[in-house]
Amino acid sequence: MSTLVRIHSPSWIKVAIAATLILLTAPLPAASATPEQDALFRALKNASNEVEAKKIENQIWEAWLNAAPNPAIRERIDEAMSRRGIYDFQGAKDILDEVVEEAPDYSEGWNQRAFVLFLQGNYDESLEDIDRVLELEPRHFGALSGKAMIFLSMGRAKLGQKLLRQAVEIHPYLNERNLLIKPKGTDL
Repeated sequence: MSTLVRIHSPSWIKVAIAATLILLTAPLPAASATPEQDALFRALKNASNEVEAKKIENQIWEAWLNAAPNPAIRERIDEAMSRRGIYDFQGAKDILDEVVEEAPDYSEGWNQRAFVLFLQGNYDESLEDIDRVLELEPRHFGALSGKAMIFLSMGRAKLGQKLLRQAVEIHPYLNERNLLIKPKGTDL
């Protein structure tokens, strides 16, 4: 009987709740993450300088792009990115609409479309796509920083800052880190 009382004591319950909250709020690797991607994210978080971090960041972007389910999807992503590069946002979006329809579990398809929607000024749809990216790849610092930029541009600074801090937690040398507002009495 004393064991039962100890397990159900208020302090035990508080510890269990705290542990559960920590586990639920920590960014988890994507379900499709490989050990190599996990290693890249660890290396990124522990990079000693911006140059090292940029090299690792580029490897992560390549891994995300190369996670396309087949070569045809990857080719369409590349074509959409090329169109975006020449400001043919609608052409890029049309391609990406097909990509997300054909490969709904490919996070980078959603991310690229979210970026194009952002560039078109369609923030609501961009946010919907970003949410899908983060469901598929919770460590997507690009999606998190994009979401932060949308909220900052909408005047929702507190939420934008919170999201940007989450992105910087994953990628300490993220370019957008310079947009963080330093809380009084702390160093960033």
